[in-house]
Amino acid sequence: MATLAPIVLGEETIEDRSLLFDDAFPQDTDGRRYLRNITVPTLTPYLPDPATATGTGVVIAPGGALLFLSIDHEGAWFAERLIDRGIAAFVLHHRLVPTPAETAEFVATVERWVTEPAYASDILETSRASAAQDGGSAVGLVRERAREWGVDPDRIGMLGFSSGGFVAVVTALDTEPVARPLFVAPIYPVFWGGLVVPSPAPPMFLAWATDDEFGDLVLGPALRLYDSWRRAGASVEAHAYATGGHNFATTKPETASNRWIDDFCAWLDASGF
Repeated sequence: MATLAPIVLGEETIEDRSLLFDDAFPQDTDGRRYLRNITVPTLTPYLPDPATATGTGVVIAPGGALLFLSIDHEGAWFAERLIDRGIAAFVLHHRLVPTPAETAEFVATVERWVTEPAYASDILETSRASAAQDGGSAVGLVRERAREWGVDPDRIGMLGFSSGGFVAVVTALDTEPVARPLFVAPIYPVFWGGLVVPSPAPPMFLAWATDDEFGDLVLGPALRLYDSWRRAGASVEAHAYATGGHNFATTKPETASNRWIDDFCAWLDASGF
């Protein structure tokens, strides 16, 4: 297994690296790290042992309301679970909406996102183009370097958590075929805005918990995505776990969502990925 150095996406030079980890705040009670004010997108490859590699590659978009990124439990931790199963993982640190440097002001911004749907909707709308561009650049890079990284170019998909689910979905909806994932997996997704299912549509895996504390902010988009794919005649599998809440990426042993990674990998296998 190997973890490679982050690769800058786009035309920025490595001198911009000082911007990558601006305003990191390791203040979560579980010791998880977060990033915010990312202005230069990067992709970090996690490669399995060649002896166990399946050829499948997954670009991972962590969540954080597009205001920060949960880079540990929705990024590196999940990438390590995938490479244990022979699946190459590529963690995307996509661009974010600028937020105040002062912690109290930043927390107020996050609370506003949660309590004011119009504000959250505006952030998603204004971020859609850059999210699709970063996601498409990531998928395109993996496809371009597939042979080097031991990945089958026809088995590259994208998975995103919460607002990372938004990034994954708009990458599937808004990019050209060369940058489009061949499967997409929004996990407890947040998604508003226009939705025209592409043809052909990439197979979709959806997962969320019915007791998600954000309620219709997550359940509504998840059901809308499922129904849109279904009505388009596209392949879609959905798992609505009875318990798990939000942020069940690292699994919660006491909840039904604990088996979601097994369900996702079983779906990959059954779908030919």
